[in-house]
Amino acid sequence: MPTVTTPNTGIEIFYEDHGDPAHEVILLVMGLGAQLTLWPDEFVDALVGEGFRVIRYDNRDIGLSQKMEGARAPGLAMQVLRKKIGFPARVPYTLTDMAHDGIGVLDALEIDAAHVVGASMGGMIAQLMAVHHGHRLLSMTSIMSTTGNGKLPQAEKHAMDALIAPLKSMDEESLVAHGLNVAKNIGSPGFPFDPEAQRERVLRNIRRSVYPAGLPRQLAAIIDDGCRRARLADVRVPTLVLHGEDDPLVKLEAGEDTARHISGARLVTIPGWGHDIPAPLIPRVTGEIVAHARGG
Repeated sequence: MPTVTTPNTGIEIFYEDHGDPAHEVILLVMGLGAQLTLWPDEFVDALVGEGFRVIRYDNRDIGLSQKMEGARAPGLAMQVLRKKIGFPARVPYTLTDMAHDGIGVLDALEIDAAHVVGASMGGMIAQLMAVHHGHRLLSMTSIMSTTGNGKLPQAEKHAMDALIAPLKSMDEESLVAHGLNVAKNIGSPGFPFDPEAQRERVLRNIRRSVYPAGLPRQLAAIIDDGCRRARLADVRVPTLVLHGEDDPLVKLEAGEDTARHISGARLVTIPGWGHDIPAPLIPRVTGEIVAHARGG
């Protein structure tokens, strides 16, 4: 099983390495409660086919990476309240810690620099890699993500409720139903998914790993990090921001705000795209990433 222990944070991270080791690296960083498999194989294959070495990994506390067993996340409502009044709650780890994990993967694999592509929470992590380790990034692509500013439009209730809903049972059928409900509520209205194909993907992910305890700890890290606007103002990494115009979870305005607060960032928005990576959009999204990486 390919794992590395990051030299800087001491966390065991599971990763996959695709393509020619001599090629430039694209590092893929996934989002909240999401395993590396949420980057579709076809997405990875498309990037490899364009001549890149592609590394995707499970963030800490999810998938096959190290779990923070026994660590307690603060209650969501109380954490939000304390953040608003200037008294942040104690969290098991921060988004900056998770950004250091990603750089630690590069360190462990002896990779000097990479194009970093992050989706959703992974986009936040990629932003913090650019903030703290900008010299290690050849370029950055922030997908369906945000600056974290509290005045931006919030997620549609049905999307957030589906994402953070507690599991009713750990039996396989209940887990599949939960996964399908999340996909339905955050997905792309312009690119409806095939129910059978989606069920197969959900089932495959469930059989790989189920670890619901990690999601509230990762969510606590997101809330704790707050607004990144001021930190992003100093980023000089060539940046592409990709966002769906119909994203119900991280609204379009969040992507626009991200591009506005990173010097020289280019914004690309796509009609009908929600908060997933539908198969019909893989050529368009990977094409944008490749063009940016080559230009960056």
